[in-house]
Amino acid sequence: MRTIVCEEPGRLVLQETERQAPGEGYVQIRIRRIGVCGTDLHAFKGTQPYFNYPRVLGHELSGELADANGAAGFTNGEVVTFIPYLNCGNCIACRSGKPNCCVKMNVCGVHIDGGMVEYLNVPAYTLVHGDGLGYDALALVEPLAIGAHSIRRADVKPGEYVLVIGAGPIGLGIMEFARIAGGKVIVVDINAQRLAFCSGKLKVDHVIDASTENVVDQLAAITNGDMPAVVIDATGSLSAINNSFQYIAHGGRYILVGLQKADISFSHPEFHKREATLMSSRNATREDFDHVVTAIKNGWVQPGNYITHRIAFENITTEFEGLSDPSKGVVKAIVELN
Repeated sequence: MRTIVCEEPGRLVLQETERQAPGEGYVQIRIRRIGVCGTDLHAFKGTQPYFNYPRVLGHELSGELADANGAAGFTNGEVVTFIPYLNCGNCIACRSGKPNCCVKMNVCGVHIDGGMVEYLNVPAYTLVHGDGLGYDALALVEPLAIGAHSIRRADVKPGEYVLVIGAGPIGLGIMEFARIAGGKVIVVDINAQRLAFCSGKLKVDHVIDASTENVVDQLAAITNGDMPAVVIDATGSLSAINNSFQYIAHGGRYILVGLQKADISFSHPEFHKREATLMSSRNATREDFDHVVTAIKNGWVQPGNYITHRIAFENITTEFEGLSDPSKGVVKAIVELN
């Protein structure tokens, strides 16, 4: 079968590999769609933590079940996606109902080989029913679940101002589920095209261009001086993460979704006087995946809004690098396999 391998930073190669039958407890998916994630682009550039090479990228996936291998409730030919975070089931996180932050976590396409292949074997317990959704929508369930999980972590209440830093694909999903939770969404970015997408396609009420506007002043004006009750970073940028501590309301919550290799720093007195809460949000759980599927089925989220670019599988090696070029206006690129 055809396989795309990231052999080293900046180099993707197309290889022929042997298709293996799924072992006990595993199923085989014929991959039809692969969403290109920021994680994939960072891995290609050599800036992704928890990463080594060579690696098969790809974890935003959908396809048809080629071999259900006896998985309860699933049948061959069924359209599915899956949860790409393989957990041990025994550690303190798993025992506490938090498999998304398993001590021995293996994420497909990061710690272990992922889905830029024609056929992928995955544990049966990770399967998610398509529930009538198409390949495109199902390939977007995972990144949207990241956003849904962060909003659940933040415990957003109706009427609260939710500030999202970064209007990339993950940030867009955070905005969607903040809105669904009843939050009043504000987005900050330096990309005018992305901000226009937020106000136009997603109907976000408040957008702030950090390259031309004073963010603190704008936030104070929007929130009548209160500042946002919830601040969520979706950039992974060290400067953005550190700067955003000043945006938190007294009694507010700051959630880090974006990942940064370096140490973050902030003024303890400023943080302390707010009695602020700092937390991370990692991956997502089945509850979040189910919430996303329901949201798409009910029309609360329109996954077609996100897909701006399509690539044939055989063209990934030549077109992948260009996806990180801001001038191309990529929101979400989808790789297609026939």
